[in-house]
Amino acid sequence: MQKNHPTSDNNSWSLSPERLELSEDEIHVWRAYLDCEETVLRQLEAVLSIDEKARADRFFLQRDRNRFIATRGILRELLGGYVNRAPGYLEFDYGPQGKPTLRTELPQQSVQFNVSHSHDVALLAFAIGRHLGVDVELVRKFAGEEIAERYFSSQEVMELRSLSPSLQDEGFFLCWTRKEAYVKARGEGLHVPLKSFHVTLTPGKPERLHTTDGLHWSIRSLRPDPQHVGALVGEGRGWKLRCWNWSPSDDR
Repeated sequence: MQKNHPTSDNNSWSLSPERLELSEDEIHVWRAYLDCEETVLRQLEAVLSIDEKARADRFFLQRDRNRFIATRGILRELLGGYVNRAPGYLEFDYGPQGKPTLRTELPQQSVQFNVSHSHDVALLAFAIGRHLGVDVELVRKFAGEEIAERYFSSQEVMELRSLSPSLQDEGFFLCWTRKEAYVKARGEGLHVPLKSFHVTLTPGKPERLHTTDGLHWSIRSLRPDPQHVGALVGEGRGWKLRCWNWSPSDDR
C-alpha cells in the first residue's frame, strides 16, 4: 500500500517534470517511497534484468525483496528517461567496489548515478559526467558511542558528545550519511578510511566536509521527510541541486 508521507522542511521535493532533462551544471535527486501497490511493483519488476531478478529472489523477507525490486525498477525508469532509452534495455558495468555505471560508448558524456535506501525510502541521484554519492538513513536509536568511536574521526566524536541527548541520534545519522555519501562519490569503498576525513554533524548547522581533496567536492544535506536524513556529495563546485518526488502515477 502506497503511504502518504509528510513533506520535508529542508528540501523542496517538486512534482516530476514532464520531460527528464539534466543540465551539466545540475544534480537531480529523486525521493521515492518503496512500499508500492502490487500492480506498480509488477510493472517495475518487468524491466529488471535476469541478474537483478535473481538478486531479488535471494532476499529472505518478501518486504525486502519488494523494496529491492522497487528501487532497481525506479532507477531503470528514471535513468531510461534521462538517456531516452527503454528501461529494460539498459546495461550496467560494475567497478572494483561494485559501484554500477551505465554502459555507454561515450563515458565522458554519460549520466552518472547513485542510489541509497533505508527502510521504505530511497534517494536516487543523477548528474552528467560528474561523480556523486548519496546516502539516506532512518533516524533511530544508535548503538552507543562505541560505534562512533570505531568509525568516526576524533573531531566527529567530540562534536557528537557535545550535543544534548535529544539531538545525538540525529547527529549520529547526519554524520553517517555524510561520510557514506563522500565514500560513495569517491567510488573506492573501504579503501577510504572513515577516520581519514571528517564532517560536521550538529542538527540545524551547515554541513561541512573536511578532507585533503575537499576543494574537489561539494556536500549538501537532504531531508526526504522528518524521519529520515540524507546527504549528497558531488564532484566540483557551483552545481545546482534539484529535488524531485517520484510517484507511481507519473506518466513518462
